[in-house]
Amino acid sequence: EEIKEEDLGKLSYLKAVILESLRRHPPGHYLSYHKVTNDTVLGGFLVPRQGTINFMVGEMGRDPKVWEDPLTFKPERFIEKGEAQGFDMTGTREIKMMPFGAGRRMCPGYGLSLLHLEYYVANLVWKFEWKCVDGEDVHLSEKQQFITMVMKNPFKANIYPRRN
Repeated sequence: EEIKEEDLGKLSYLKAVILESLRRHPPGHYLSYHKVTNDTVLGGFLVPRQGTINFMVGEMGRDPKVWEDPLTFKPERFIEKGEAQGFDMTGTREIKMMPFGAGRRMCPGYGLSLLHLEYYVANLVWKFEWKCVDGEDVHLSEKQQFITMVMKNPFKANIYPRRN
């Protein structure tokens, strides 16, 4: 037996875990850079003509002005009555995070991506037992790798099929 697409709507905590994961670790930590065509003052800083600006999507999820205790993994933010109540991932209202972009330039596949994330994570947890490799601690420190951030020390696990 497996968890089916129609079951996912009942798994609100799973959805909260996925949204919190995307808040903390968006697929692309940085957007591609843009060059300014004229001298521009941005946030009190002069960006000279032909200077580049890089928007760091991943830092949105770490902003203490937007998120309470932003470095803590807390899926409850996305549960009813949590601080992200009324959260809108599309960017039509206040943008608090944008793992798939926002507004009219948002990734057209974000709905399918969320569906697949929920489906795969639900079934991996349902069908398998996950245990840390003996002697290996889980470290959440990160390092930059191309346009995203990855775990500095990859998570190692022993995975066992669950017995019915």
